[in-house]
Amino acid sequence: LFQVLGAKPVSSIASMILTASGGPFRTWDAQQIAAATPQQALNHPNYAMGAKITIDSASMMNKGLELIEACFLFGVRPDQLGVLVHPQQIVHGLIAFRDGSVSAGMAMPDMRVAAAHCLGVDGRLDAPPARFLDLAKTAPLSFERPDLVRFPALGLAIAALRAGGATPAVLNAANEVAVAAFLAGRLPFPGIARLVEQVCSMACADQASPAD
Repeated sequence: LFQVLGAKPVSSIASMILTASGGPFRTWDAQQIAAATPQQALNHPNYAMGAKITIDSASMMNKGLELIEACFLFGVRPDQLGVLVHPQQIVHGLIAFRDGSVSAGMAMPDMRVAAAHCLGVDGRLDAPPARFLDLAKTAPLSFERPDLVRFPALGLAIAALRAGGATPAVLNAANEVAVAAFLAGRLPFPGIARLVEQVCSMACADQASPAD
């Protein structure tokens, strides 16, 4: 998104859209997801990542955390941020500007491309030919709305962002504990979102309570 924004002011933005792969359970129904094992959740279709972020991708919590990051990094409102599921992972982010135009950040699904952009932010680094995008070979590209019923973690992150205060930090901490419990076999996959929701609800209640 930073690359797409370029030198344009944040005031020119109508909305920012992050894309998500949908993880390994994108096409699974709720019953299948409820029975998912850690091994299945770690089987990401596009990326080889660490266990924690791979589980976050399976639950789509990773995209919720990225929305929170984007809100603070760019200083935009929560209602200016959104998510689209894009299984090919060629488009990594889009910005809709106030004049109706939309710009997209596109690259092969290779984290080394993003790392190269960050390392060479003041001057582009040279990439090997294999990392260059060939749209004729990658087409067609598809997009879909996220399903917040099958993937409630994303909805919890959006709610935490809107609640503000310490709630996003509480969400992140609760998710760390819940994911560790799932990987250790102490919590079923849907239990991740349930535990996070319970902790965030307690935090919101505490924030709403009058001071002693």
